[in-house]
Amino acid sequence: MPGPVLFTPVTFGDVSARNRVIISPMCQYSAEDGVANDWHLVHLGKFAQGGAGIVMTEAAAVVAEGRITHGDLGIWNDAQAKPLARIAAFLRANGAVPALQLAHAGRKASMQRPWYGNAALTADDIARGDRPWPIVAPSPIAMEEGWLMPHALDLGELAALRDSFAAAARRAQDAGFAIVELHCAHGYLLHEFLSPLSNRRDDGYGGDRAGRMRFPLEVIESVRAAWTGPLFVRVSAVDGVEGGITIEDTVAFARAAKARGVDLIDCSSGGLMGSATAARLPRGYGFQVPFAATIRKEADIATMAVGLILHPQQAEDIVASGEADIVAVGREALFDPNWPLHAELALSGRREEVFGAWPKQYGWWLERREPGLRKLDGPALPFRPKG
Repeated sequence: MPGPVLFTPVTFGDVSARNRVIISPMCQYSAEDGVANDWHLVHLGKFAQGGAGIVMTEAAAVVAEGRITHGDLGIWNDAQAKPLARIAAFLRANGAVPALQLAHAGRKASMQRPWYGNAALTADDIARGDRPWPIVAPSPIAMEEGWLMPHALDLGELAALRDSFAAAARRAQDAGFAIVELHCAHGYLLHEFLSPLSNRRDDGYGGDRAGRMRFPLEVIESVRAAWTGPLFVRVSAVDGVEGGITIEDTVAFARAAKARGVDLIDCSSGGLMGSATAARLPRGYGFQVPFAATIRKEADIATMAVGLILHPQQAEDIVASGEADIVAVGREALFDPNWPLHAELALSGRREEVFGAWPKQYGWWLERREPGLRKLDGPALPFRPKG
């Protein structure tokens, strides 16, 4: 019998992953001056040990002013690349493809770490040492009332930012990452250009859909020229707000991105206003999968499905049906860092034959424990059953 499609290899360009599970970028707000530390190494490393095919870092800012918070990762200088290289090497040594997300927070920059309120900085944050800095956006429109007012980027600043994205991509390549993703979602800078609700420019970088797509596409071109590996782009497929981005807009953007060398569209939604994961959409299991399916079909490009994909059979059905090429697991991986290994056990139904895929430091012991567990009928596996 053929095995689960979820655990077949997938290839982008000359990069192959052992399966179709990717760990989604998840900000940890724990860096200092943009520099990764042991928390990031252990946080990301355990997902490689847990069997994921691709492990992606949280958003790494391409300039200091592009951080969401003072605790964000950065890749705007060579000192930040060194600890990231250590992480990339560990991921690769443990069987995962190392990936890095490039980002600029735009008008959502200079905000609180989420456990302090996930809103605009206050006097309490300043007392902790998290002082605000000037922020930028396509247009001088604050994210919400009480938030910092951004400065509208001029043409010279746009050119400098294109160069910053390219320089960051080169650092990622030198650090040993195999995939980079551009963050064009969740209300951050490139999404702000795409959405008519945040882009009110009257020059060539605003107005109609083509104008609003212009700067993100120029950034794609700049990164593509600097980066030799697979290039992913994360989008908010819809804003979920009246007058915002529609799925038709995103299909057009995906087609244009593909023509410029993008390999995959990572299909999220919402976030233009409020927190990064705030979408004005009903949230059920796999609620964003239809976006991945539509973009895959209509733009003829590989897609990633993300959003409340919790159950092994659910993930298998998504890739087996052709709705997406890979599935992203985020907070469920925080709940269970071994989610891919447990999913393979669940889907294969052949526990005794699967432990060879586990790190030998674990699999050797677990394989020898298995006969005894089988005699006892075995405990329930540590993942959530479908339903």
